[in-house]
Order: sequence, then C-alpha cells, then structure tokens
Amino acid sequence: MASAEVIPADNLIHVFWHEGMLKHDTGIGVHSKGIDPGFLDILEKHPENADRVRNMYSILKRGPILPFISWHQGRPALISELLSFHTQEYVNELIEADRNGEKKFSGTTFLNPGSWDAALLAAGTTLSAMKHIIDGHGKVAYALVRPPGHHAQPAQADGYCFLNNAGLAVQLALNSGCRKVVVLDIDVHYGNGAGEGFYHSDKVLTISLHMNHGSWGPSHPQGGTIDELGEGEGFGYNLNIPLPNGTGDKGYGYAMQHLVVPAIEKFEPDMMVLVAGQDSSAFDPNGRQCLTMEGYREIGRTIRGMADKYSNGRVLIVQEGGYHVTYAAYCLHATLEGVLNVSEPLLSDPLAYYPEDESFPTKVIEAIKKYQKEVVPFLKDA
Repeated sequence: MASAEVIPADNLIHVFWHEGMLKHDTGIGVHSKGIDPGFLDILEKHPENADRVRNMYSILKRGPILPFISWHQGRPALISELLSFHTQEYVNELIEADRNGEKKFSGTTFLNPGSWDAALLAAGTTLSAMKHIIDGHGKVAYALVRPPGHHAQPAQADGYCFLNNAGLAVQLALNSGCRKVVVLDIDVHYGNGAGEGFYHSDKVLTISLHMNHGSWGPSHPQGGTIDELGEGEGFGYNLNIPLPNGTGDKGYGYAMQHLVVPAIEKFEPDMMVLVAGQDSSAFDPNGRQCLTMEGYREIGRTIRGMADKYSNGRVLIVQEGGYHVTYAAYCLHATLEGVLNVSEPLLSDPLAYYPEDESFPTKVIEAIKKYQKEVVPFLKDA
C-alpha cells in the first residue's frame, strides 16, 4: 500500500482524539440499566463502555486504513462554548452533578466521577475537528469521541449523552459563516438532540435514519416519526426516516438514494455533518437493524459524493453509538473507507452476510417519500 506521504491531502481523514475520554466509567449491571437484581452471577458492562472506543482507536492505528489517517489531539470544551447549544441552567446542573460525584439522569444515563471531564473532552474535541475544517486545514475530519451526544437536548441529558457534540459543531459552523448545514444521523436511534436544537431553523437540515422505536419516556419525548418536521421557519427541515426493524444494506441504500440524496440536493448545504453510529449493524446489542460493513461503506461513499458536490468536499464525522465491541470497529473502518471512496475494500467483513428482506423496507420508504413530497414545501418538486 502507498505510504501516507503520497496520498493527496484532500483524501486524508483528520482524526481528533483524546484518551481522557476513556475515564468515563458507566459501570456494570443488566445491560444498560446499571442494576443488580441479586440473582445473576455475571453482570455485564454498560454498552457505552471504554472498550468499544479503544477498539475504534486501535483499528485506525493498526488497521489498513492507517496511511489515510492524520492524528490530532483533542481538548476540553470551555463552558462558554457549551452555551451555543445548551442552556445555562442545564450546564449548571451538569456541573453540580459532577461536584456531587454522580447523578442518574435517566434509567440508562449515569454521570459518575470522571464523566464530566470526559464529556467536556468529547465536546471540545468535536469542536476542534470542525474548526480544523472551517480554517481550511483539511476537508474530512472525524471526531472519535465518547460519551456520545446525539440524544443530548439543549436542556436534557438522555440516552448515554450529556453534551450534544455534533450540535455544538453545527452551531460553530453557522457562527463561522456557513449558510446551510446538513446533519445526517445514521445511528440506530433517532438523533432527537439535534432535531430538538434546530427544530425552528431553516439553516440546518437534520435527517435521521433510525429503527422505528418511538419515544422512550420523559428524557426522550420525541418519537422520531415522519410528522415531526420542525416548526416555524424550520418546518420541513427535520426529516425523520423510521425504518422497519431488520432493514439491511439494500434498504438503507434505497432510503439514501430516494430520500436522503434528493433532500440534500434540494437543500444545497455548504457543510456536511455525518453523525455516525454503528449500532445499526446486524450484530449490535442495542439495535434491530441488519447493516453490514458494505452497507456502512456505501453510506460513506454517498456522503462523500454529496460533500464533493455541495460543500467543497467538507464533511465532519462525529462518533455516536456502536456497542458490539469488535464489529462496531470494523463497521467504523468501512464507513471511513466509503468516505475515502477507495476502489476496493481495505478490510474484509469477519461476519459478512446477514439475510435481509428488502421488499417491506422499500414499501415503507416509498410511503415516507410520498408523505414528504406532499407535506414538505422544499421537497414538493424533488
């Protein structure tokens, strides 16, 4: 393989990382609940544990994609930076929770000693990655961060998330002169944090492909349904694509080509943000979808094509879910291969084929497309 020195600068992925994010300890229990019922001999790590990100880091450090990677040190966010997306009251709540040593924000979201420092690092590292692009130092940047952020709303922690890393980066892009930003969220769960944060904005098009899970309580009141379209000036700029459980590579590809690409083409963004969760994979404990490495690779290719066409190749990738400790790392590798638009896969799939039925997802996607063209003003002639 060619050395990094002969790879064009435009085809490097600038990875932003800080090992301090590993200090966020989510504990053990029954799956993500953190409970010990008293009758089990073996409890498991919370799904959002440091091991998953260690493997993502190591596959980029030692995998075949390494020559395409440029490494950068992350940093903690300033409190003042958080206020571009989050409310002062909510930030104060997080600071107070850290002072007290711990707080349970929802049934699965625990702030423990070290968690706040890790969350600040995740937010600041993502902001640094976006600034790297804005300042013209690179076109593709990837924020390898935890805790994740896409469920964090302006005033609410949720779904393992405290600070909305991608939302903060989007606001930085807008404040730095970007006119319109697309946020494409492929995590298996609805990216309700960005949806909520930009619900009234026509400058941010949020698109979320997720399994059809609905609301899961007070911390996640949004259902991710097709009729949650935004309000006021933002009406039509929050596009939800709830996919049937078991939608696989072909179904996701169909949704990308028939829903995502047309919307991006009509919106014409000058910045792209890919909110990348590998919990849509066929083997993830938190998801019920059937994406394989090739499905992620194809999503990466599509995003790169849209970025090259509309945002001068500029795309920020922000890490979210992905809880199968080994396969999530492989799917991340495949996603980045797609963004690099390599001609042949650099890494083979260790699990490979998973059976899927594309007929039902296709019917659902066509129904969503019909609804959007009837209801969303800027898509009526798409």
